[in-house]
Amino acid sequence: MYNYQSHIEGGLTALQQWYNPKRGLWESTGWWNAANIVWTLSDYLGRTHNPVYLNTIREIFAKHRGGNFINDFYDDEGWWALAWIKAYDQIGEPAYLAMARTIFADMEGGWDGYCGGGIWWSKERTYKNAIANELFFTVAAYLQHRVADEVARTYYLGRAYQSWLWFWRSGLINHNYLVNDGLDEFCQNNGDVTWTYNQGVILGGLTEMYRITNDHAYLDVAERIADATIAILVDRNGILREPCEDGDCGADGPQFKGIFMRNLANLYTVLPKASYQRFMHNNARAIVSNNPPGNYQFGLKWSEPPDSSDAARQCSALDALLAATSCATT
Repeated sequence: MYNYQSHIEGGLTALQQWYNPKRGLWESTGWWNAANIVWTLSDYLGRTHNPVYLNTIREIFAKHRGGNFINDFYDDEGWWALAWIKAYDQIGEPAYLAMARTIFADMEGGWDGYCGGGIWWSKERTYKNAIANELFFTVAAYLQHRVADEVARTYYLGRAYQSWLWFWRSGLINHNYLVNDGLDEFCQNNGDVTWTYNQGVILGGLTEMYRITNDHAYLDVAERIADATIAILVDRNGILREPCEDGDCGADGPQFKGIFMRNLANLYTVLPKASYQRFMHNNARAIVSNNPPGNYQFGLKWSEPPDSSDAARQCSALDALLAATSCATT
């Protein structure tokens, strides 16, 4: 098995150089990105049982719990809900699951009848997009699988099913089985960018719905989206590529690819296709082989030496490396 552990350990150490304990956030990146970093630290904890970053997770929760991780963007809220569900899975702290339920309750306020359903991207209610609704669907499915109360389980399953049915009928999944960014003013697929994280988050929700229901229809859709992503959203070397990489990915884009990789790893646990295993390892090897020896700060383009460093790039690459550890190869 190819060993990525030194790069994971070194990469996490480098990531924490941006952590500001006074703010309970990482410098060089934003609020929603921090939720994804919490997810990654929890994933590392679960895979290694190394508690070195446990205090960071607890510190962030304590510092920001007063605001319930709620702001004006429903997608930001969804990332924090997933972060605390992941932390709950690894640490077992009931307050984390309770927080995820509180966040989801606020997200529900974004649902209305415009475009036949779905939640808005923000509380200004100007755009219904893929990521907010994928997160709503996925959080609902994850909560259903974790709460103990049968009434609550039934409720969350209903919300997950409702949101998936809306998403499926919305046209957001295009003819290539890739998810576009959102809907236009006529409630039609706007043909906008097929970001990698939009392909990833929906895999997480569909995989969880398959675990809940054992209905292969969810797995079939997930497989088609995953297959399309690893065939189309790649560079000439077959390595995952964000559509913005030849231009400006801004502050958000560098985070996206890792989100796809960790959700592909999740799908792999129930659909262990050799092509997914190869893809995860090829991407991890590209990250490792393009990094100078002893340098554990990762860049935007995984097929090239690092361009620049920030916490979003770092977390994204770490997600890919951790994903590759989930499937052994020779």
